[in-house]
Amino acid sequence: MSEHSPDQATGTDHYFSARPASADALRPLTVQLAEREVEVLTAAGIFSPDGIDKGTRVLLDQVPEPPDQGRLLDLGCGWGPLALTLALRSPEAWVHAVDVNERALDLTRRNAELLGCDRVQVTRPEDVDLSLAPDAPFDLIWSNPPIRVGKQALHDLLLTWLPRLAETQEAAAYLVVQKNLGADSLQAWLATTLPGVMGPVRVTREGSSKGFRVLRVGRG
Repeated sequence: MSEHSPDQATGTDHYFSARPASADALRPLTVQLAEREVEVLTAAGIFSPDGIDKGTRVLLDQVPEPPDQGRLLDLGCGWGPLALTLALRSPEAWVHAVDVNERALDLTRRNAELLGCDRVQVTRPEDVDLSLAPDAPFDLIWSNPPIRVGKQALHDLLLTWLPRLAETQEAAAYLVVQKNLGADSLQAWLATTLPGVMGPVRVTREGSSKGFRVLRVGRG
């Protein structure tokens, strides 16, 4: 999930429904993650198959270091740049990578294995807590959310996951949103809506670069 659009799929594939890619459709990609050069696998039919998209790179460049331990969430993982960065930076933490695209999930699993990230759990949203308490909180959320799914679907997504932040001052969610796709209005909506579902919160703009805003949601 992220700022996907249907033209980033091929043929009849769509980023909400693409099946895992066949072996001959996989292709290697060299990228920089966590200050190191690594090789991962991508395929058509997912968001940004040719590299790290601009918004995700802005998020990675501007967020603080993740905690060493705890439960960390990549909401809308694609082929895994955020989840893999979390796992490489915090090898003792549990990283949950969530997406609705089966091909993206398969690629993230493959990439976590390639990079030796054995504490990454890759699942569809409804399966994320099969072996955990349903209300287990997250200490950190990183997301390049799917703005193009529409306002209501985006709001439903954020209202589902942001209230699952741990009730600590350190827990936070960082979202990167393109300015011309409503970053400022989303910030205002979060600030007025979230207190009704998760108590006092602070929604701040942590950075701005290349036409993107990085928003932080933390408990107030």
